[in-house]
Amino acid sequence: MLNYIVRRLIVAFFMLIGVAFVSFVVIQLPPGDFASSYKGFLLTQAGMTEENAERLANNVRKQYGLDQPVPVQFFTWIKGMVTEGKFGYSFAYRRDVGELIAERMPKTIFLAVLCHLLSTVIGIGLGIFVAPRKYGFWDNLTGILAFIFTSVPRFAIALIIMYVLVFVMKGSSISGFFSPKYVLEPWSLAKVLDMFKNIWPVLVIAGLGGVARNMRVMRGNLLDVLNAQFVTTARSKGLREAVVMYRHAVPNALHPIVAYQGTVLPYMMQGELEAAIVLNLPTMGPMFYQSLVGQDIYIAGCFLLIYGVMIVLGNLISDLFLAVLDPRIRFS
Repeated sequence: MLNYIVRRLIVAFFMLIGVAFVSFVVIQLPPGDFASSYKGFLLTQAGMTEENAERLANNVRKQYGLDQPVPVQFFTWIKGMVTEGKFGYSFAYRRDVGELIAERMPKTIFLAVLCHLLSTVIGIGLGIFVAPRKYGFWDNLTGILAFIFTSVPRFAIALIIMYVLVFVMKGSSISGFFSPKYVLEPWSLAKVLDMFKNIWPVLVIAGLGGVARNMRVMRGNLLDVLNAQFVTTARSKGLREAVVMYRHAVPNALHPIVAYQGTVLPYMMQGELEAAIVLNLPTMGPMFYQSLVGQDIYIAGCFLLIYGVMIVLGNLISDLFLAVLDPRIRFS
């Protein structure tokens, strides 16, 4: 088991290096840079001449090292993170990227984890419920709903919910974690309830697809396990159906669900990102979008890096859990 863990850690380390490099290169692919966007702003909004705008843009390019080759910028970025704990400088916000991420990332992770927990618990529960009722009413109904929830884009669901909140329910605050009267109030039960009252659209938008996928995977796996020989043997011994289901069938059907957990948190962050952009929540979503539009490379790069790190670490953790559940894996 120790050798297996060491091998996986070594692979994860090199994967993280690759993710960091790819993240930085990807955000450099669009033509131009922040100085180019800044020049466009000076020409269109500030009314400067072409010559003055070009001069100021070149000054910005030299000041922030944007005139350096991409590999040099990458190693400077990595060196700052490793030696100084600096994640770069945001050109648009004129602040350290680490400070901006520290302000918004906890809220993003909080929403993503809540979506993950709800989608996993509800999805697995529904899968266990409908599997013994194959092709019955509930199985067909949940199958249709799962198809819809996995097919409809999440931003479309966000727009529909926003329309209902504003024009049907006459909601006054849909773009924050709290209602206006609770923003500056100390934490209390009333404030917690108000928070869930405001964030439930994000949980629904980001979690519906996860619920549908977990349900379909659990249903399919459980149907395969219920037809296995060891389940038939357990029934032939006279064990109650509940014992056969929850002691023998369900644990063996959970392996693909556990493997999926390695990518589920970034998937939920992606759903949160779409919902946050539409609803304009104070999380990483709107900031990431604006950084891509304005080519604020260090914010975009750090977000992509965090996203990739979560995928790598999530896969590492799921591999370790699978090794605990199935001894054959750690000896492979």
